[in-house]
Amino acid sequence: MMRVLWFLFFLVFNSRPILAAKADPAVFTGIDDPLVLPLLRTLYEKPGRWNVSPEDGRFLYNLVLQKGYKNGLEIGTSNGYSTLWLALAFRRNGGRLITIEVDRERATEARENFRAAHLNDIIDSRLNDAYKEIPKLTGPFDFVFLDAWKADNKRFLELVWPKVLKGGAIASHNVIDLRSEMDDFLWHIKTSKELETKIYETSSAGISVSVKLK
Repeated sequence: MMRVLWFLFFLVFNSRPILAAKADPAVFTGIDDPLVLPLLRTLYEKPGRWNVSPEDGRFLYNLVLQKGYKNGLEIGTSNGYSTLWLALAFRRNGGRLITIEVDRERATEARENFRAAHLNDIIDSRLNDAYKEIPKLTGPFDFVFLDAWKADNKRFLELVWPKVLKGGAIASHNVIDLRSEMDDFLWHIKTSKELETKIYETSSAGISVSVKLK
């Protein structure tokens, strides 16, 4: 029932124009790839794509780069905006990223953006329901980003948990503005003795970062 309600909400949300706020140019400081930078400046503005903000994308980029993560998994590709930020960091770390998207139109659009950015060799883009795709993955992963249906976060966490390395991070988007949709997930990451969690307000959406302790 919950997934049906989410789908109906998606249809309404996706039919309305969305005016994205312009990003602070400082967000892109140091991003000098001539193929990737134009996409990072524009893709997040597309209506109905539920993208992270440029500020959130830069936060994820910095996190992956600074921690030296090399094996990433993203659940919820959309048109690939957050994936580009992540892949750019993984490329600089000598790593790779798997991203999963259930919607064919979005996955196709994302793949076109990955080709335009010349990041195909870093990104393994998969079209499938994450519930079906995650069990196929062997991992191990040192970074996971959850940005799909928020009510599914807890289950996604349970599925990826055995595949995440000790010291690896599980990040999730919208933990502030959509927190009511993932109460079970938030309670778990805040109370689990196997995780150390911090919430970052890099935008009004909020990003949680939970490090696997054991």
